[in-house]
Amino acid sequence: MNLRFGVIGTGAIGREHIKRISQTLAGAEVVAVTDVNQEAAKQVVADFKLNANVYTDDKALIAAEEVDAILVSSWGPAHEASVLAGIEAGKYIFCEKPLATTAEGARRIVDAEIKHGKRLVQVGFMRRYDHGYVKLKEAIENGAIGEPLMIHAAHRNPTVPETYSTDMAITDTLIHEIDALHWLVNDDYASVQVIYPKKTKNALPHLRDPQLVIIETKGGISITVEIFVNCRYGYDIQCEVVGEEGIVKLPEFSNIVTRKSGKLSQDILMDWKDRFIDAYDIEIQDFIDSIRKTGEPQGPTSWDGYIASVTAAACVKAQESGVTETIELDERPTFYEEGAKTNEVSA
Repeated sequence: MNLRFGVIGTGAIGREHIKRISQTLAGAEVVAVTDVNQEAAKQVVADFKLNANVYTDDKALIAAEEVDAILVSSWGPAHEASVLAGIEAGKYIFCEKPLATTAEGARRIVDAEIKHGKRLVQVGFMRRYDHGYVKLKEAIENGAIGEPLMIHAAHRNPTVPETYSTDMAITDTLIHEIDALHWLVNDDYASVQVIYPKKTKNALPHLRDPQLVIIETKGGISITVEIFVNCRYGYDIQCEVVGEEGIVKLPEFSNIVTRKSGKLSQDILMDWKDRFIDAYDIEIQDFIDSIRKTGEPQGPTSWDGYIASVTAAACVKAQESGVTETIELDERPTFYEEGAKTNEVSA
């Protein structure tokens, strides 16, 4: 029997997920949708020829008997309420980042899931399913470079909308590095500092761009992440892990190489959807398969979402204060001690 999804939020990422569930993935179907823009919800049903009900709000969709699992892809501040309602209803939940927009909100979700007694929630940190990141994780865990000492990473976008603000460099952009790098080295963060280099002329007056985030882990690993969201040249994700005996680096995204007129060239991707399309497919398929096989999702947990929320809050505080800020996490509940098992999936 297919896992029956109800999708909350039919914007850009919601449409992408509806498309992959209905056209690409196995073992699931979309049976319900809702959006604050009801016309958009109706349009996505028509566009993808879904046999799905359109609900007026998330509460009605969550309560619907035909819905087994909820996919939350709405506006970030609305995530917490939908996830909490889903847990109360005993529904499986795939929540796009952020799990919640505050650390307190993420902790409320953690507590609700623990009270429920089994895992229901998976957070959409898709980089754990990207082939390159999986290989980095394997190399680190196999001791290929010895103990990790430093990580150098970069997250570059060609441009961002006018509504993009300085803090969104953390909450919308860095949030993926926050989770992926923590997962790579399995070491909690201890402190963070944010530095503003010379501002690019391509940034709007209200936006500080680029930014350099410096994180120290409890185990002493130093992490630097460059955030440059008006780089113009393309969508570029970089990650290099420096160990005691060597270095491992995220591979460049493969594309054809052209030799012409005395030049050697290769195109650079301009869109995040193209860069991580396979990872998005794999993470949702893993969510579906894990529930059907084990009765619980096995990907990034609510606790991972909590770690990301606490770290992001400290980063924003460091943006504002200009000094190094401490990252203080609650003790990990035994409920989540096994952690996510995404390094076991085939990417």
